[in-house]
Amino acid sequence: MTDDETLRAEAINALRYSFTATALHKLLGLRMLPTGDDVTIVEMPVGEAAFNQSGNLHGGAIATLIDVASGTMAARAANFIPGVNTVVTADLHVRYLGRPKGDTIRAEARPMRVGRQLVIIECRVLDDEENLIAFADFASMLVPKREPLKADVGGDAAAPDL
Repeated sequence: MTDDETLRAEAINALRYSFTATALHKLLGLRMLPTGDDVTIVEMPVGEAAFNQSGNLHGGAIATLIDVASGTMAARAANFIPGVNTVVTADLHVRYLGRPKGDTIRAEARPMRVGRQLVIIECRVLDDEENLIAFADFASMLVPKREPLKADVGGDAAAPDL
């Protein structure tokens, strides 16, 4: 295995671990499906944890699904190196197009442009019957790794979070 292949395998393993260890992903029941290099697919059950007060699928849950699939695709497409840098969402625009039919929805994220620092992703959310539920464009930035936020430590409100 070459050094590049080793780094890529480490990056994918770090993404998988991070994905499964995230409490919000567990709450929403997010599940990453195996795919090729050109697409990332993440499924979410249409269930109570993702409903709004009127009993419909919450737009924020759909946006989270899109953010997770798109951010994962951006990390896979960019020069993500675990422990060295990270991918952060710079912009997310979601167009909600309909209600899902069926028990699950899935986000399919594909790279549109991969630069050294900026990665643009297109993401489609489909239901079990292949109906387009939402469409999004997503921009992310590859930035140096930052320490995680801690609830007991005050931050500098004037400092940018990038």
